[in-house]
Amino acid sequence: MHVLLVEDDEPVAESLRRGLKRYGFEVDWVTTGAAALAHTDPHDVVLLDLGLPDTDGLDVCKALRERGNVPIIVISARSDETDRVVGLELGADDYVSKPFGVREVIARIRAVMRRAQPRTAEGAAAGPDRYGARLTIDRKAARVHVDGAEVALAPKEYDLLAFLTEEPGALMSREQIMEAVWDANWFGPTKTLDVHVAALRRKLTGVVTIEAVRGVGFRLEIAR
Repeated sequence: MHVLLVEDDEPVAESLRRGLKRYGFEVDWVTTGAAALAHTDPHDVVLLDLGLPDTDGLDVCKALRERGNVPIIVISARSDETDRVVGLELGADDYVSKPFGVREVIARIRAVMRRAQPRTAEGAAAGPDRYGARLTIDRKAARVHVDGAEVALAPKEYDLLAFLTEEPGALMSREQIMEAVWDANWFGPTKTLDVHVAALRRKLTGVVTIEAVRGVGFRLEIAR
């Protein structure tokens, strides 16, 4: 997935670039509104700072929206509720206030991308995401069902499962998982991750396989 990052604050931009790349995103970074409007390479989502040096980010948001339907997430240090409302009225899909964690930004990207993807009438009626023949995850209600029966998961067990099923088959490092599920700035031991993985294996036996890759992390596979 390609992200166009429009941000003139270098430390903020570099932090976002590193975080997004850890999760497999490709990032094109520009520092001005003019560069954003001149950018011609295809991208899937725009992260747009309002406080740009050459023009108001709200004007850039409006111009980008007039060009097409690529999702736009406004990022800003402005705390004024008016800016948030105006940004959404001008076509932004979401709004993130500084300071923020990479985890929050990635969650917002995934959310707007899910909303942007056209859904068939059948998909809209189905609601929950289905994985294989037995597992469904209702992300709106934060509920998990196996063969139609709800599985009781602790909050962090659910968060872990929801994260790993975003990309079944992908190898996720311990650092990625801890940052996404527990805290954006987690630097402590990861023993709690092993405990929660064990709980999911026990509760979802035969439905998913969570493979431990020594020295790296975990990979979730859906049973067929």
